[in-house]
Amino acid sequence: MKVILDTNALMIPGHSGVDIFAELERLGYNEFMVPSVVIDELEKLGRKLRGKDRIAAKVALKLVHKCEIVEASGVADKAILGLAIEKRAAVLTGDKDLKRELADHKITVVYLRQKNRLST
Repeated sequence: MKVILDTNALMIPGHSGVDIFAELERLGYNEFMVPSVVIDELEKLGRKLRGKDRIAAKVALKLVHKCEIVEASGVADKAILGLAIEKRAAVLTGDKDLKRELADHKITVVYLRQKNRLST
């Protein structure tokens, strides 16, 4: 099954220490996708943020190599929604607004539960 990772999803390992790829595989996901606009966001955050958040962004950029990078432009949330519809993929996110929009389109949302595991 396919799953798209957004910016905050890729930052989970740096913040919570959760192996998101092992957790996604446990849930049955084996194809990981990241829109190019998410990588752009992570690069900006890596320059702008400080402390733990900056470290999490840099860890996230190192994890991207485990994913298929899909060209996308515009606002990240819109790109993720469009890609999820097109590829019939779930989305790993903690973004409340994006979760709501995905639910409106009946797209499966994967999220961090109790700061130690992923759930749908």
